[in-house]
Amino acid sequence: MEWRKSYLDAVLVPVGLLFPLVYHLWLWHKVRSQPLSTIIGINSAGRRFWVLAIIKDNEKKNILAVQTIRNTIMGSSLMATTSILLCSGLAAVISSTYSVKKPLNDSVLGAHGEFMVSLKYVTLLLLFLFAFLCYSLSIRFVSQANFLINTTTCDPDAACPVTPDYVCDLLERSFALNTVGNRLFYAALPVLLWILGPVLVLVSSLAMVLILYKFDMVCEGRKHGFGAKVEEEEEVRDCA
Repeated sequence: MEWRKSYLDAVLVPVGLLFPLVYHLWLWHKVRSQPLSTIIGINSAGRRFWVLAIIKDNEKKNILAVQTIRNTIMGSSLMATTSILLCSGLAAVISSTYSVKKPLNDSVLGAHGEFMVSLKYVTLLLLFLFAFLCYSLSIRFVSQANFLINTTTCDPDAACPVTPDYVCDLLERSFALNTVGNRLFYAALPVLLWILGPVLVLVSSLAMVLILYKFDMVCEGRKHGFGAKVEEEEEVRDCA
């Protein structure tokens, strides 16, 4: 009987978690091959133009740059704090003296023995820990960009190693890590619902993929409009 209950977890949970994994692999390929068809690619191009605009008129926009990046740091700090607080709460539940499986009893489908319940909580704990790591690294890179964005206007004769491209790369690494942290946070929802049964993992994973696709992709009109703007800006830079 216990094997039959575990069978649902062994089949539905891997299948449910496979959908977001395949989707994000496809999204990564889409961002690399057709960046302007995704929100991530357009935002990345927009941030590079923003850095170039700040550096071009640094004397007037240096305060704006610092304030904008500071707001980004605050957002990542909030998510990092939330992640570590959730980790602390889960660690307290796992190490508690009472059995965490007692409230479940036979009210859910799938296996709900001590090992399976512990596996669910440990999986949640690892997701939040990795999310905290990504947010922490994101804060590190964006903090470096905050310092260096105003040093690109130094004397050209001084052979300054800080270039606009370097600042753009720092900013992109920060936002990439922030995105990974957010996606790990989203992945915690199906795992959280796993506590109530493996069927909810499959349903919530499918729903999450559909929602993320809606927000990750760009409609054709906006894509072509921004693509024309990017090509125009590149032509202007080449002529200059």
